[in-house]
Amino acid sequence: MGFEQAWLVYAKREVSAQWAGVHTICTEQRGRITEHAAAELRTAFSQITGEELILCSRLPETEETGCILLKLADGRREGGYHLYEEKGNLRIEASDEAGLLYGAFELIKQLQLGSAFDGMDICKDPVMPLRMLNHWDNMDGSIERGYSGESFFFDHNEILVDERTVTYARLLASVGINGAVINNVNVKDAATWLITDRYFEKLRQLSAVFGDYGIRLFLSLNYAAPIELGELTSADPLSEEVREWWKRRMKLVFEQVPNLGGFLIKADSEGRPGPFTYGRTHADGANMIAEAVKPYGGLIIWRCFVYNCMQDWRDYQTDRARSGYDNFTGLDGLFHDNVILQIKNGPMDFQVREPVHPLFGGLKASNQILEVQIAQEYTGQQRHVCYLIPMFKEVLAFCTYAAGADDTVEEIVSGRTFRQTKCGMAAVANTGNDENWTGHDLAAANLYGFGRLAFEPSASAEELAREWIIRTFGGDKEVLEVLLFILMNSWKAYEMYNAPLGIGWMVNPNYHYGPNVDGYEYDRWGTYHRADHMGIGVDRSRNGTGYAGLYREPNASMYDNLESCPDELLLFFHHVPYTHRLKSGKTVIQHIYDTHFEGVELVDEMVERFEGLEGRLPEKAYRRMLERFRHQKEHAREWRDQINTYFYRKSGIADEKGRKIY
Repeated sequence: MGFEQAWLVYAKREVSAQWAGVHTICTEQRGRITEHAAAELRTAFSQITGEELILCSRLPETEETGCILLKLADGRREGGYHLYEEKGNLRIEASDEAGLLYGAFELIKQLQLGSAFDGMDICKDPVMPLRMLNHWDNMDGSIERGYSGESFFFDHNEILVDERTVTYARLLASVGINGAVINNVNVKDAATWLITDRYFEKLRQLSAVFGDYGIRLFLSLNYAAPIELGELTSADPLSEEVREWWKRRMKLVFEQVPNLGGFLIKADSEGRPGPFTYGRTHADGANMIAEAVKPYGGLIIWRCFVYNCMQDWRDYQTDRARSGYDNFTGLDGLFHDNVILQIKNGPMDFQVREPVHPLFGGLKASNQILEVQIAQEYTGQQRHVCYLIPMFKEVLAFCTYAAGADDTVEEIVSGRTFRQTKCGMAAVANTGNDENWTGHDLAAANLYGFGRLAFEPSASAEELAREWIIRTFGGDKEVLEVLLFILMNSWKAYEMYNAPLGIGWMVNPNYHYGPNVDGYEYDRWGTYHRADHMGIGVDRSRNGTGYAGLYREPNASMYDNLESCPDELLLFFHHVPYTHRLKSGKTVIQHIYDTHFEGVELVDEMVERFEGLEGRLPEKAYRRMLERFRHQKEHAREWRDQINTYFYRKSGIADEKGRKIY
């Protein structure tokens, strides 16, 4: 299947005389990453300006102008760079090759955006040490929660390494991503054998491709591999036999696969094996494998998505939202220094609105990485547009009060609060082998925005959207205005016609698409809304499950108190009557009616404005997006009518505005 170049399309454009006058790339640095930085610059200038740049293996000795100078220089953070204009030349200085590559992509971005050549001075260091993608690709070629075709890493239990792999590495490097987990966290069947000689040759090839662009390869690991590979009868982390097995196995893996960063592990959750089987803790399990990979600089990323998925809906005290906190806070400080705890942005599962996970602020002595999901599992599955960067910005800005009034999630996962270097951000990937990579063309803004945000969290969601639009579709002002309006309103619109006031989960079970208010209400997954004829919401106050009290003050009191709890999370924390008045002055039931009608109206405006772009976008991309926008328009109505009808019939309270409810 063919593929497009996304924001690396490098379309020809009019440039100033100074940009057009660039003729040479000069570097004394030798290395594959620097070679690719120079090659990317040559490709970009050739396609954008028409200028074929000459590559010179030394820095100029004269006062020549029109050169791009790549130079290693001390003083920058790993991956950081300084791009500046000096006497008619453009200089990129960095302390390592990855920084030179990122600086080269920054220069290309400035060229695409039409920035001024004179006086350019951009100095950036990546804020997040780890900037990762987690692929949920299966080795048969399918993707769990994949909405963009099949895997481009795997097919029929074989690893694919080809031209598309190289282009993907370029895309990731261009936004500063430095790590990628290629296989599903639910490791089974052939994927268990990735740590055997069955796959070492292809993994070496893939690791080399990634390494050429400053990206480290990671694998998801099966905790029960000693058993499932048929070599042991136990996976007890305190068994000396099991510990020695892992040491031998990891020595072999790291010798055979250079540039391997380590492993991502999901254990004791949703049926996955783990240390609980042997009465051991997550620290026992993680430390056993961390000990085995430490001699090779390997990391163990241990997911905190651990909960009892066999809950009884009649039980009002067991609370899935508490599970991550309850499982891990008592282990704080017990994990080895090469273990990183990967924590979802919210305590449930990537809903359109959740509170920030209380483990951020609850842990002080453990390495932490923030996990978000750009695969739109619960936010329209890349059939609806939903630009998620504004949500991620809110999560990063949340103040945890972990060590003071300024300790936001960003401060923690960047390592600044607790002075850690093994931390950062990870996103569940949204790519597949569709021609445009992400199914919905506009979903690529989430991939682009995540990488840029992890590198530079101070960038605004609008700034990142603007960059992506221009780099992908060019400088047409109307295209920019319309697509920016759509992206910046899309999360708000989806939340409006989706589940109200933070309650979440009103979707069809298993595939999580489409409205179904009671889909999970009597199921085992712990995802309830508790609606009756009087009211709705889950009581997580001190009088309910006590979840609100897991936060540090003053957040705990804010969420626990009905009057101070933010409206957008009210039903997550409290069960209230339909007649309860929000801070807006509306009742809960009227808010449900109004937002669902308003969300559809906003989608209608988005679609109408998009239709006006016919002839201004590439025809193929326009037709793909138009089909999905029309589906979203229809589907938003289904959400509106089912949700409003359900609560009208449940409450018996009419819409104050007399609109049609069935």
